[in-house]
Parts: sequence; C-alpha cells; structure tokens
Amino acid sequence: MWHGAWNSIGAPNTELTRRKSLGRNLTYSRLDGLDGAVVNMPAPEVIAHAGGDQLGEGLMWSARRNAVFWVDVMAPALRCYHLDSGQLTRWAMPEPLGWIIERAGRDDFVIGLKSGFATLRLEPFAITRIGSPEPDRPHNRLNDAKVDQAGRIWAGSKDDREPEQPTGALYRLDPGFAWSRHDDHYLCTNGPTFSPDGTTLYHTDSFARTVFAFDLGDDGQLQNKRSFVRFQESWGYPDGMTTDAAGFLWIAHWGGGRVSRFAPDGTLAESIALPASQITNCVFAGAELDRLFVTSAAVGISNEPLAGALFELRPGVRGLTPTPFAG
Repeated sequence: MWHGAWNSIGAPNTELTRRKSLGRNLTYSRLDGLDGAVVNMPAPEVIAHAGGDQLGEGLMWSARRNAVFWVDVMAPALRCYHLDSGQLTRWAMPEPLGWIIERAGRDDFVIGLKSGFATLRLEPFAITRIGSPEPDRPHNRLNDAKVDQAGRIWAGSKDDREPEQPTGALYRLDPGFAWSRHDDHYLCTNGPTFSPDGTTLYHTDSFARTVFAFDLGDDGQLQNKRSFVRFQESWGYPDGMTTDAAGFLWIAHWGGGRVSRFAPDGTLAESIALPASQITNCVFAGAELDRLFVTSAAVGISNEPLAGALFELRPGVRGLTPTPFAG
C-alpha cells in the first residue's frame, strides 16, 4: 500500500477555475466535405489550463460527487473539476496513471497505473495494489479504460517506449479482481466504449488509425472483431471516445484538433474543431449528461497557447449514464 507522505504525493492542491469562453460562436463542419454544411454553435469554454496537461486523458464523470475527474499521465497527476463550486483539485501521483473509475457502493476508486491495477482512496490518500496483468511486458503501461453494463472494467495497455512496439493488449478486470486478456498486438490502445445496449464494444489501435468493433456477450467474451471506422490521414489519429444516448460515438482526434461524432454504421456525422491539435479524450457530464468535457495534451507542442487545456462543449446531445465498477 502507498500512503501520502511529506513529499507531496497524494497531497491535494486546490484552486478556483477561471472559465474562459473562446468567442460568441464556433463553426464546425463535416470532415468528409461531402456537403460543405457549416453549423454555428456556442464556443467551447476553457475550464482548466494553467500551463496545460502534458498528457490529459482518462476522463470520468462522477454524478455522486458532481465532478469530472481526469489524469495527466506524464505529470503524473490526478485532476478533478467540481461542477458546483468551480473548484479544481490536483493530486500528485507516484507513477504514471491512465484512468480512474468509481466503485459501486464505495468511496474509493480503481485506477490504472504503469505498474498495473490498483485501488485509490483520496481521504486519507492511499493506493493499494491489485496486480499487474503484464509482468512479462515491463515497458507497457495501462492506457485507457471503461466499464461495461455488467460492471466489468475493460482496459488497454501500450508500449511506453519510442518507437512503440505492438505489445499492447485489451484486458477485462472482473468484480473479484481477476483479469483476463481478450485481444493483443496493439501499438497504442485507446477507448474503449460501448453501444447503448451493451452488446458492442469499441476499441482503438490509434497508430493503425482504426477503431474496431466486437460483439460483447453476457459472459464477457468478445467475438467478431471488425473495423468500425478508419481515420483518413488528414484527420489525425483516433484517441479516447465515448457514446451518446443515440448510439453515436464521439472520438477525439490526436493531431486533428477536433472531436467527431460517428453514426452506429461508422459514417461521419459531424465534427467540432478545438483550439489545440492533440485532443485526447471526451466524456458527457452534468445532471442532464449534456455537457461534453474534452482533454488535450501539450507534450511536444510549443506554439499552441491552449495545448493541454480541459475544454467544455455543449453539443446538443446527451450521453449515457456511466456504470461503476461492480467490485
């Protein structure tokens, strides 16, 4: 177990956010250029910047806390934006982490660290190791995760070296803390997300520019892996994603400076441009699940003032209620 100590690991750092609107209207259009339609919408708001996240990721909406959590993988740090007060809280972490997920009926969380799965309690700060699914892959780290309707965590891993090797895999963590590997040989896993009925799992190999779809059975087994959407080179790379109530996927574009909405058949519906090129993740939040929060990354960027910021959008659709981990 890791406990917070005098060296500031786990010590919360709080501040009030200074929300910044980027203008009266932002225009966005279809990326495929088939009709050239342009639609005006309220501009995104900058929620958190202050130098920006090196690698913002792992967004999670907590209804019980009325807060959005996310991580800065490379800092490493856990961050939180409280919707009622506007307060921002940051906890320094002892090693890189990729995501945070709530547990049903409990006050603590499950997190994905470079060293593997762990539980996290914030007050008092304590990390308890669960175990590593990849003791034979020491250069990997856990990268992104979501919970299916049965309360199981699906988490991907990736090689943390450059250039990356195809050692990433997709794992399932069951409520009893047993894990199993269900797909393999990814360069950079991202996602996952699910269809509204829970029967389809979507998962990404970012460097292959491909989002895959799987049939997800009640027993937690995956079948019928297929390509759902392949990004054009000009779109950048597919990164984190979420699903709205109509079953459309919202996908962040790393290197593409936008989030896009894809129909259940994989066709592009719309895109929303953002003032940062490395867009990493998105989540629906708020009492009506109609607020879309988006993370970004500043790593390797020197000429973008808002690189690494947390943005808020009002896309005019609603998300799905997240399921907590059942363990």
